[in-house]
Amino acid sequence: MDRLDYSIIELFTRQPGISVLSAARELGVARPTIQARLNRMRERGLLVDILPKLAPGPMGFPVQAMTMLQIDQRVGHSGLHDELLAIPEVIDFSTMAGPWDILLRVVAQSNSDLQRVIDKIARLEAVSRTSTSIVLRDLARDRLIPLMDDATADSKRTAEAKRLK
Repeated sequence: MDRLDYSIIELFTRQPGISVLSAARELGVARPTIQARLNRMRERGLLVDILPKLAPGPMGFPVQAMTMLQIDQRVGHSGLHDELLAIPEVIDFSTMAGPWDILLRVVAQSNSDLQRVIDKIARLEAVSRTSTSIVLRDLARDRLIPLMDDATADSKRTAEAKRLK
């Protein structure tokens, strides 16, 4: 991973609909270089995908909440994954270590609709307890560009030093 990889990802993040050819022109490199770099980042697992980002609010789901679940260990979590993903309002899903077993990001049409969503989740056999906090405002989400910038900083300094010689 180097500064060109960073520049490619940063450009596709800033302009999600940009074509590989347009990206190559903007970055001043050949189109096959961009494509090869994207392919290599995918193969290494760095680049998961380039997808459009949807906002739930304009789709009629302005309420977001973080819901933590404890799993009944006697029941286990077998099948819970599929049951949770069958609920369309569950938009993010992570397992955790600690006092809570699962963290969900859920959306709803209103606060009272959020109660319906939470009740649906709480009724699942494997779920023994829930705790929900309403998101008031997203301040940062999927903030990986600064991390990649930092991770490639050494290659940036090396390139600048070579240029100055």
